[in-house]
Amino acid sequence: MKGVRIVWPKANCAELEEFDIKAPGTQEVLIDSEYTVVSAGTEKAWLTGMPNTSNVFPQYPGYSAAGRIIDVGSEVKDFRVGDRVVAYHSPHTSHSIKNVIDLVKIEDEAIRGEEAAFTIIAAMSLQGIRKAKIELGESAMVIGQGLLGLFATQLAKIDGALPVIALDFNEKRCQLAIQLGADYAMSPDSGNFKETFNAITGCKGVNAIIEVSGAPAAMNLSMECAAREGRIVALGCTRNKVDGVDFYRDIHHPGVSIIGAHNMVRPRHDTTPGHWTMRDDLRVLLKLIAAERLKVAPMISQIVSPQQALEVYKNLVEKKEAPLGVVFNWRETR
Repeated sequence: MKGVRIVWPKANCAELEEFDIKAPGTQEVLIDSEYTVVSAGTEKAWLTGMPNTSNVFPQYPGYSAAGRIIDVGSEVKDFRVGDRVVAYHSPHTSHSIKNVIDLVKIEDEAIRGEEAAFTIIAAMSLQGIRKAKIELGESAMVIGQGLLGLFATQLAKIDGALPVIALDFNEKRCQLAIQLGADYAMSPDSGNFKETFNAITGCKGVNAIIEVSGAPAAMNLSMECAAREGRIVALGCTRNKVDGVDFYRDIHHPGVSIIGAHNMVRPRHDTTPGHWTMRDDLRVLLKLIAAERLKVAPMISQIVSPQQALEVYKNLVEKKEAPLGVVFNWRETR
């Protein structure tokens, strides 16, 4: 039995290739993929070989998928053939084999597969919000309104932040952030940014800052905007060094905390307060989508056939701002 998958044979190059579909192991399942989501920032960084990536090829990209189980291993007990699931670190492929620890059932049949596939990305945003430890009524700011940022903006609102401030250079993304619940949205390079920011915060700064862009300049801005004893969560992957930091002025004296929120620091098995497993966060996000408290559809820019992978990644590499939410529809490869 043959499947198809996206491969990057070398930097800045994407292809679709066939592969042999194997049987799942004892604690694994075989998933018939329906949708996978492009994580633009991460995939562009790895495709172009930016700092803090492996720069080793070939690579098989993608990590956010939804599909249906078509085969199970001999010792699998909690999943069965026909179950709809979201799969962590399942690449852009028509079929994937995953250990059951990386799966969560989509219990509500009303949840659309193309929206469920986004929950892996949203879970990374949720971890950032958990690490910020926002208390009801504290202010929050999310820097960068890509997929991770827009989810973080919505989740900060759900978590009780007031106000929620969204920053992005793109006016359309600022407007979308407002649509999804931000109280304020603006560009950090606007001529009156500092004046507007001070008016919103009463010149006190922001209690919790979620830095999503990964840009060194954004980390510097975070330190400038943090309130006394504020928290800065480094959610985006910074690919270059941050220069010009006065640690006494920006961190030590005001008591500001900088918190790393890479997804790999999650507990694997047991959730504790502030440290949730990926699977438990995915279950929460699916419930929020079902309850229509977390919005996904407005972030979907394109649903395309995997046959268009070359064009998708060409745009990702060459365009300053690629489409926001690109989804591969693997049902079109059947």
